[in-house]
Amino acid sequence: MTTDTSRSVLRLTGRDRQNFLQGLVTNDVKKLADGLVYAALLTPQGKYLADFFLVPDEDAILLDVAAPLAASLAQRLSMYKLRADVHITPTDITPACGLGDTPDGAFADPRHVALGWRAYDGRAGQDGIDWDAIRVAHCIPETGIELTPDSYPLEAGLDRLNGVDFRKGCYVGQEVTARMKHKTELKKGLARVQIIGAAPVGTAITADGKLAGTLFTQSGDHAIAYLRFDRAGAEMTAGDAAISWPE
Repeated sequence: MTTDTSRSVLRLTGRDRQNFLQGLVTNDVKKLADGLVYAALLTPQGKYLADFFLVPDEDAILLDVAAPLAASLAQRLSMYKLRADVHITPTDITPACGLGDTPDGAFADPRHVALGWRAYDGRAGQDGIDWDAIRVAHCIPETGIELTPDSYPLEAGLDRLNGVDFRKGCYVGQEVTARMKHKTELKKGLARVQIIGAAPVGTAITADGKLAGTLFTQSGDHAIAYLRFDRAGAEMTAGDAAISWPE
């Protein structure tokens, strides 16, 4: 049994903590009353900075984020804090995660039912789970792999994963995100593709000699890819691998 040591947990305290986050992140922080909230912090131009879980914790809000992003995220949040009564501190909490029914004291993962549950009370998680297989099966991006500073949340599918609320009001990057939702048709984004062979993460995908996307996580004969939808199709290549996108 293991815990998720690839994550770090910050604690936000102070009477303004909920309103503070509400004006910054892509999801409605009021949903903490129902459990975990999956959200992201964006640049003013609407690009990805970090994705994370917000966790209700009595008189605090925990923020569960990929460990490599924790320090820069805390710094960015502190920059926005100004005079708000908010205190951001690191913790030694290690999240646990597993599949199946959500145990008492744990929370269902809000992104997809196939991702099971998460807990923050010191328990051990379930070992031996092929998380990449689950992510590829449901086209669920991972921080630092499919989710990078070049990502837009809707191209990454964060709205499909309950990470964006279009009714909550303003937040950083909201104008660009709303425009992409309501006024344009996505021309690029993550998709689940079929693959014969293998190629490293980050390998360029080409179709008819033109760049059609980038290959990311592979599991078996499927993978997650970032595609230009106007160029993607049934016959593409990524290195020595054959790629197809059946749409």
